[in-house]
Amino acid sequence: MDRRLILVRHGQSEWNLKNLFTGWRNPGLTEKGIDEATEAGKLLKSRGYEIEICYTSALKRAQHTLDLILENMGIVNMTIIRNQALNERDYGDLAGLNKDDAREKWGEEQVHIWRRSYDTPPPGGESLKDTADRVLPYYEAEIAPRVADGGTILVAAHGNSLRALVMKLEGLTPEEILKREISTGKPIIYDFDADGRVTNVENIK
Repeated sequence: MDRRLILVRHGQSEWNLKNLFTGWRNPGLTEKGIDEATEAGKLLKSRGYEIEICYTSALKRAQHTLDLILENMGIVNMTIIRNQALNERDYGDLAGLNKDDAREKWGEEQVHIWRRSYDTPPPGGESLKDTADRVLPYYEAEIAPRVADGGTILVAAHGNSLRALVMKLEGLTPEEILKREISTGKPIIYDFDADGRVTNVENIK
């Protein structure tokens, strides 16, 4: 029996393109982002995956990505669970700012600490640890049991909410996960054994 989890970061967003901190703000996908999500759907269809249930965040860039994936897999009437536990990291006072402007305001070193430390949040926002503290309990309560029941589960979310999951699934340290890039629109596929252990990981490039 297959026990499979597919993680996909949303396609490029309008604010990704503009080099803005996004967080819980709600921009849509760019044309490139739409193409990335479309290609992800075509790839997954080519592998013959049958999706049991889907999870996504409360933000439209992830929801739109999921809709495009399902459309290009030829899947209709799918159960989709949307929950803000899977939202991107909240960047607080940085949200909406150009990353270069933020460096001018707070300094290169401080912005680097906020972006690339594990447990130091920006003003009014979340660290990656804070993000993991909401993502992982939701995963354990809602998603992991579905995977254990068998079939293929699809999660469309964000760079940092997916980092939290990847850290757990691959047993990475905080230092290792901070160096891990989660590409837009590129599925990461995990297979599990009956005891819930990951037996194979495939990163689609």
